[in-house]
This record gives sequence, structure tokens and C-alpha cells, in this order.
Amino acid sequence: MSDDDDMAILAGSGNLFRDLGLPDPEVRQTKALLAAEIIKTLDERKLSVRAAHGATGIAAADFSRIRNVNLGRFTIDRLISILGRLDREVEVSVSVRARPQAAQPVAMPA
Repeated sequence: MSDDDDMAILAGSGNLFRDLGLPDPEVRQTKALLAAEIIKTLDERKLSVRAAHGATGIAAADFSRIRNVNLGRFTIDRLISILGRLDREVEVSVSVRARPQAAQPVAMPA
């Protein structure tokens, strides 16, 4: 890339899945946040997927799917339930507001 090439910076909406135009971006974002908390908990406790299965009764394959961020089989309530089995309390807060506009390019000074 040369110095003469124009470069634009996009301001994101706060939801990568929306910015990428994927379907159900709010659900995808919520699942990703919950999965991240599950992974963080497993890492903090140094639990393998098999050890997590032993501690929770949740299938080791499910923990593998979560670690690989393969979340298609999971509902939000299932991920919350898994966190509960890991002795994590999940607090849900809902606020409704106008949806942010799609990401817009921000001009960079030359």
C-alpha cells in the first residue's frame, strides 16, 4: 500500500455481527459474550473439557464446541444454564433504545 492510497476507518456499531451484516446479530453477540465467560471460567479453574464434564454433567463435546466458538447448537438460555452449573451467576439487564446506524467511514487527514 502506498502513501497515496486512501484509507478509511469505520466506526463500528458495537456489534461486530451487525457490522458484518450477519443475521440475528443481537443473538450472536449475546451467545459470544456468554461463551467467552464460560471459556474464561474454564481457563481460570484450569478445567479441561473432560474435567468440566465431570464437574457439571454437561457433555465434554458441548464444552469443546464452546471452546471452538461453534455456538449454533446452543440457545442463550442453555449457555446461561451452563454458567450456572459452573457456579456463575448471570444477571440479565435489558434496555431498549434506537438502533445505532450502520458503520460509517471516518475521513483521515492526509
